[in-house]
Amino acid sequence: MEYLMSIKPKFAYQIFTGKKRFELRRYVGVDIKEGSKIILYVSGNVRAIMGEFTVGKVIKGSALYVWNKALEHGDVGLDEDDWPYIKGSKIALAIEVRKPKVYRRSLTLSEIRKIIPNFMPPLSYRVLYMNEPLHMIIEKLRTL
Repeated sequence: MEYLMSIKPKFAYQIFTGKKRFELRRYVGVDIKEGSKIILYVSGNVRAIMGEFTVGKVIKGSALYVWNKALEHGDVGLDEDDWPYIKGSKIALAIEVRKPKVYRRSLTLSEIRKIIPNFMPPLSYRVLYMNEPLHMIIEKLRTL
């Protein structure tokens, strides 16, 4: 299973450099499975698919439970900018980041829209189905 996730540039950089070992998310009704891939769409002024990571452990529960469980793993790259993102959510996720990979070539939003005119990045994350044109494009990015 693969997922497409929008992420702010600061957090993408922390993931790609290995500093951030857990990504926090509000649960949006879609379970994320250990061993799956998360493709990162970097928002902000970047607006491009830049890479991916493999999902390790997934911690699910209240925001406070998830926060505390993630911090039990030591220095996982969480700081004061992460907590507000899940604070107040009924169910939150901490997704362990394994094997982060930056693609040799990024795919910009304008390039995606030339092929998929109505493409909209997810607000948080969504399943990326294998039969989608975007998935086929990402498969090509992986081989570059």
